[in-house]
Amino acid sequence: MSALLETSLGDIVIDLLVDDAPKACDNFLKLCKLKYYNFSPIHSVQKNFTFQTGDPLGPDAPESDGGSSVWGLLDGPSKRTFPLQVSRKLKHLERGTVSMATVPAKNDPDQRLAASQFIITLGDNLDYLDGKAVIFGKVVEGFDVLDKINESFIDDRGRPLKDIRIRHTTVLDDPFDDPPTLVEPPESPVPSKAQLATVRIADDEDLDDDMDEEAMDKLRREREARAQALTLEMVGDLPFADVKPPENILFVCKLNPVTQDEDLNLIFSRFGTILSCEVIRDKRTGDSLQYAFIEFEEQKDCEQAYFKMQGVLIDDHRIHVDFSQSVSKLSESWRNSTVTKRRQRGGFGGVADLEAKRQYREVDDTPLDKDDARYVFDKRNKDRAPREVPSDRTRVRDRGSRSPRRDGRDRYRRRSYSRSPQRDSRESRRGSRRDRSYRERR
Repeated sequence: MSALLETSLGDIVIDLLVDDAPKACDNFLKLCKLKYYNFSPIHSVQKNFTFQTGDPLGPDAPESDGGSSVWGLLDGPSKRTFPLQVSRKLKHLERGTVSMATVPAKNDPDQRLAASQFIITLGDNLDYLDGKAVIFGKVVEGFDVLDKINESFIDDRGRPLKDIRIRHTTVLDDPFDDPPTLVEPPESPVPSKAQLATVRIADDEDLDDDMDEEAMDKLRREREARAQALTLEMVGDLPFADVKPPENILFVCKLNPVTQDEDLNLIFSRFGTILSCEVIRDKRTGDSLQYAFIEFEEQKDCEQAYFKMQGVLIDDHRIHVDFSQSVSKLSESWRNSTVTKRRQRGGFGGVADLEAKRQYREVDDTPLDKDDARYVFDKRNKDRAPREVPSDRTRVRDRGSRSPRRDGRDRYRRRSYSRSPQRDSRESRRGSRRDRSYRERR
């Protein structure tokens, strides 16, 4: 009880567990007899986990219905799926375990329905599949093919970039009787028009056969550059991956450290109007880094300066001139416009009048005093005049606003003063003097 799958990467022999899953084995063998699996693509490849096949069109085809059981092909679409009982003793323990892909029934979530698609595991101890896929066989030959599928290049949906397909199926041993309406085709059928439309890169196509080593190296560099550009786009350093540097900016290097912006502007201005001329300097020391960018108003002026100024002697240094490959200005303007749009959109935390705090305090061109600093939280109050705060000279203390802690400390001080022996003796002397003067007046 076994079947042979001839794939574009090699042959796979599957032994069927007819005693444990007879209905699944019967369906699989009859579909192999009908050549239903021929030209079926291998898809949903997950490295060291599983791959899936059995749909003649594949999941990307708009005409695909997900496949059909043999009874659906013979008796009609109403029997496209059939129920299967999950065996508790069969587990996805070994690589090469073959199981039917199932879905829960609409009226009974505990019941699993299958059609034609099946799964082959690419790793060991995949208990996640237990209870979700119904095991009906195991791979006994062709583990090298499983390794090739496991190492294939795939897209974000798990489909191999170069097609891997089942070319032919052969039933080696079938213990089940054929249905009366089953007619085995005499030879493998030709792929249908719908199947041919799903071809991405044919399994027998090799793009590198007619390419020499230099062309292959160029193609590899282009792919790497494209991947790096996409990475920069994703992290926000480029506005888009296909951005090109401006064609009116000239790059000048090997400058003398004493050469100034005004010197270059004067020399290159004879070719046309210059919008900007900047010698790049160290941010910390201000020293020249000996290269500059010159932006012309017209592209033709930039091209003329490129041809005329190569190797010219400026301040005893022969300069090198090239077209700028920098996109920093484009990226900066794009980033600034993006930030502006975000600020205009407004809203933060579900409240339209709030915005995320972008700075500790508002800063403008004029220095702020200590009393003028304000926090930025509410957009409605951002333009409101600052609250007038009385200065230290005009501020009047409110005795009733003292904290309980301060009041307690003052009471303690008054109480400690009144109990001082020296203070008591002074008070007694003052009292005796008052009495003496009072008696003398009388």
